[in-house]
Amino acid sequence: MGYADIDKLAINTIRVLAADATFKSNSGHPGAPMGMAPVAHVLFNKIMTYNPKNSNWVNRDRFVLSNGHACMLQYALLHICGYKISMDDIKAFRSIDSITPGHPEAHDTDGIEVTTGPLGQGFSNAVGLAIAQHHAAGEFNKPGFELINNYTYTFLGDGCMMEGVASEAASLAGHLQLGNLIAIYDDNHISIDGDTNCAFTEDVALRFQAYGWHVEVVEDGDHDLEGIEAAIKKCQEVKDKPSMIKLRTTIGFGSLQQNTHGVHGSPLKADDIKQLKEKFGMDPEKSFVVPQEVYDLYHKHGDEGAAKEKEWEQMLSKYAEKYKDEAADLKRRLTGDLPEGWEKNLPVYSPSDPAVASRKLSEIVLQKIHQAIPELVGGSADLTGSNLTRWKEAVDFQPPANGLGDWSGRYIRYGVREHAMGAIMNGLAAYGTVIPYGGTFLNFVSYAAGAVRLSALSHIRAIWVATHDSIGLGEDGPTHQPIETLAHFRALPNCMVWRPADGNETSAAYYVALTSKETPSIIALSRQNLPHLENSTLAHAMKGGYVVHDAEKADITLVSTGSEVGICVDAVKYLKDNHNLTARVVSVPCFEVFDAQSKEYRLSVLPDGIPSLSVEVMSTMGWERYTHEQFGLNRFGASGAYKDVYKKFEFTPEGISKRAVATVDFYKDVQNLRSPINRAFQQLI
Repeated sequence: MGYADIDKLAINTIRVLAADATFKSNSGHPGAPMGMAPVAHVLFNKIMTYNPKNSNWVNRDRFVLSNGHACMLQYALLHICGYKISMDDIKAFRSIDSITPGHPEAHDTDGIEVTTGPLGQGFSNAVGLAIAQHHAAGEFNKPGFELINNYTYTFLGDGCMMEGVASEAASLAGHLQLGNLIAIYDDNHISIDGDTNCAFTEDVALRFQAYGWHVEVVEDGDHDLEGIEAAIKKCQEVKDKPSMIKLRTTIGFGSLQQNTHGVHGSPLKADDIKQLKEKFGMDPEKSFVVPQEVYDLYHKHGDEGAAKEKEWEQMLSKYAEKYKDEAADLKRRLTGDLPEGWEKNLPVYSPSDPAVASRKLSEIVLQKIHQAIPELVGGSADLTGSNLTRWKEAVDFQPPANGLGDWSGRYIRYGVREHAMGAIMNGLAAYGTVIPYGGTFLNFVSYAAGAVRLSALSHIRAIWVATHDSIGLGEDGPTHQPIETLAHFRALPNCMVWRPADGNETSAAYYVALTSKETPSIIALSRQNLPHLENSTLAHAMKGGYVVHDAEKADITLVSTGSEVGICVDAVKYLKDNHNLTARVVSVPCFEVFDAQSKEYRLSVLPDGIPSLSVEVMSTMGWERYTHEQFGLNRFGASGAYKDVYKKFEFTPEGISKRAVATVDFYKDVQNLRSPINRAFQQLI
């Protein structure tokens, strides 16, 4: 293997660069980068295959920094390797509008695979990347053409090890026998509260062995470069298990505060940096220095990666001669574009069609489109029969050795692991060859809120099939009936929350979700049957809000979503017959999409001069953006047959009408009543 003085110089350069950047920004985490510099150097200079001139080459090895607070380690490496991170970018660490933010963000920074920071998420993303690699290999590799064979490497620390999401993902990875996944655990015994003996004393190696992982241990992660390289290569040889290397390091290596929590989350003091540079044989008067020989060393390895990519491109050309359709499919997928004409498979409905639960309508969509969109890969968190997420011909994604499926399978059995499912979907989407969807009850998407937030932040196309969307699930009662969930996720920027009211709205939700390359979607679906609405079309629903029932000289507009839209339609007749009031009905299946429409269009749906009332069996929070008054459920639900639960809370034509009458009466003397769409800051947002 052979390591020389140049390797020590490179490692110390990375350490000092992390110390300089955190000192200049007066913020950051120098300890982990300084402790993990040796393993990072071995991985990036001796092991990984990548091309800094093309960071999106599909068969590159993937690297995920799950302990994302250590991001100066990754930024330093990417800069030295020759990615699009300049020394000025390093100097701008943690400053406004820099591409070196306080935790790694995939859509900002060249070479960052996934957005990490909340602990355990990156590790779980790495599991998703590894699943996607196995799946792509299963779909595209042919005899003599091993197109897809990259590894996924992830660094993680004690914090990631303590987070439940990582345990969920590790358990699934072991079951799936992901032999291309290698995790390197920074065992430095320090967390924010101090020595980990205060809270974390389990045997991590035994835990991972119990999950079905191969485990290696390197006792001296500060100096034993040969041992680190040997451990990684041994892991590469294990093809039927994911691998974890337990690497003992010294946090803040070289600092006066090394091996203490004081070096974890605060910059080094000036005198500490001075002695550090002197200890490493560097000029203490100079900052942000990378010796040319270190650049040369890394650029040489990058050039080797570029040569491997060129060889791969030549193989792809020969592959395309023999497997034309597969090659074209792979190239298309990597653009993110969907197959031409896929949308012709979306089902459409008319009011004369029988009422159907929207979870069933969702299943019908998946059944109709799965052949047209071969990159669609789905699953469920152990609720397949309830979520209706599996098309009839689906093959499970499983290791062939267990006889339950194969690597090309497109249906993932996530088990009862909602949070890991969300984080794994982020990794699947980041790989570039699949579009992931996952099913659970709407209430339990909350278990995965951390992952959903990162989907939105990192511009990832992932789709949640969230069934049992309301008190309409009935007998399971308040523990399963979502109340606050829609308000929570509607408040999340860059996240589309759909609650379709019928078949056309369900098809529209899928259309927009699948064509929105940089936005996750949550599609909330009913257990109970819903009628198909007049004036419901794909084109109308794709605007996020539209008029279901219009009327001249209306006294009130009823605004609703999902299962309540049909009840509002029934309330129109009740209001006319019993109160001589004329009502309009508006469906707003997706706030985010409706908000993106022109103000002119939104005012045509929710015009001035007419009082409006929202009706949704959820928290009323957020509805004041669209309506003058809100009828909702700002308490927990009840257990019983769904019609009885709706009746208890007065979500009936009579109950809606009672509140509509009160709304009309309250606003009857208001002159020039303005729609809530009209707001002072509208043009500034």
